Parts: sequence; structure tokens; C-alpha cells
Amino acid sequence: MNRATPDKSNVPVFILAGGLGTRIAEETSLKPKPMVEIGDLPVLVHILRWYYHHGFSDFVICAGYKGWEIKQYFLNYEHRLNDLCIDHRQDSHYPARALGDNSAQERWRVRVIDTGAETMTGGRIARAWDLIARDQQFETCAVTYGDGLSDVDLSLEWEFHRSHGKLGTVLAVHPSARFGELDIGPGGMVEGFLEKPQSRQALVNGGFFFFNQKFREYVDADPACILERKPLEELSRDKQLMTHKHNGFWQPMDTLRDKIALQKLWESGKAPWLPKARK
Repeated sequence: MNRATPDKSNVPVFILAGGLGTRIAEETSLKPKPMVEIGDLPVLVHILRWYYHHGFSDFVICAGYKGWEIKQYFLNYEHRLNDLCIDHRQDSHYPARALGDNSAQERWRVRVIDTGAETMTGGRIARAWDLIARDQQFETCAVTYGDGLSDVDLSLEWEFHRSHGKLGTVLAVHPSARFGELDIGPGGMVEGFLEKPQSRQALVNGGFFFFNQKFREYVDADPACILERKPLEELSRDKQLMTHKHNGFWQPMDTLRDKIALQKLWESGKAPWLPKARK
């Protein structure tokens, strides 16, 4: 399909970051799960940096539980990377300012949107989508979870999404046996969703999506709308959801055990999701 290539920096990336994180309560009693640190950075920042590495720089954080912690972090993000001046001698509402121009500072836009403490994943997307759509036109958007790391080539997945002409693309990965399975038909078309993998060759939803504008019709701002249920099931039933297969690294941070495993990768200096580790 021949279409003008849109600028990836203008593609909004919706990051689902509002859940309670009850399976890793050891870490989430004081902070939302996306703010749990791997190394010296919240897992959320690791995710943003991987997208940024591939040219995406417009991020929409769909916050909920303890969303203020996320807002506070990004309010102070620039000051973490720069020297700081706080001058109360001047009449200013914002006396704190960074000193110098740190080249490590990402040139990105981060919008943190309160989508409700009890809202499910589909409802979060719909609420954030409607808010930014008031003043931003976009043909394609990305969606991911705020707790999953991968070395997926996002540029390649994005180009694949643009090439096939369907409304959605989901990253398909090989998981451990605790995840539900994607039922994939001829040509990579998603036929449905199965509760448990049937074989070691099973592929599951890896949580890195691309959607076209009409996907908004599939999600509801109702707080009970779960992305992984009706929206994706209807999209697959309508033959509008394709898979992009990834055989590389993929690891969600669902439990404390997952967090420890990711931390060990970080400490080894060989974390696959770090741009500098990519060959």
C-alpha cells in the first residue's frame, strides 16, 4: 500500500500505567507499578526510551492508581539530568530552572492523563484518546503496557502495520505457559484468543500494538471496558487484527520474581531492551 510516510515523532504512544499492580504488591504499595525501578530508572522510562530510540517521541501516559507519582517524576525529569538553580529573589511562579543544556535530555512530549483509578485498559485508552484528539490529528497510534520490556524492532513493526492495511497489529511473542494464546490463521490473521497455550510453539499477545484511527470505534470510555476482551476480540472477528511475530527478548514485570530477573539483567550490563545493548 503506497501512502505518504507519517513522521513517527507525531505518532501518539498510549502507555497503560494505571493498574493496581496487586501481583507485585511488595513494590506497589507506595507507587504505581510502572514506577517500580529496574536499575536506577522506573520501568516506564525504560519503555519510553525504547520507543524514543526508534523515533517515537509523543507519549500519552494513561494514569490511574497513584498517578501523581508519575506526574511528579516527569515534572522533575529535566532537573534530574541537569544542574539546578532555584532563585527565590525573582518574582516567578516557577523559580526552579535547569542550568545548561544536557545532551542526555530526550526531546520528547509526555502527557500524563488521569483516566480513573478503577478504569480498565480499554476505558483508559478511550478516555485519553478523546482528550488528546481535541487538538491533535493522527492517522496511527501505538499502545503498550507500562510494565513490559522487549527488544522488538518497533520501526519494523510500525512499517509492517502500515503495509497491511488492517486496523490493528499486535506483537506476537513466545511466552511461558501462564499466558493465553493467540489463535492465528492463514497469513497472520488473528482468529481469536485461547485461555491457555496448547503447545510450546504458542504465540501470545506481547503488548506492543499499533492501531489506525477507526480503532476508536472498538473501545469504550466505560471504566469496565477491557482492551483484551471485547475490543480485541471484535477486531479479530472483523478480520482487522494482524500479528507481527517477535522471536527475541520479551518480559513483563508481573511479579516480584519478574522484577528480580529484570534487575539481574540490568546489573549484568546486557539488558536487551537498552539501546546501547542493541547490535
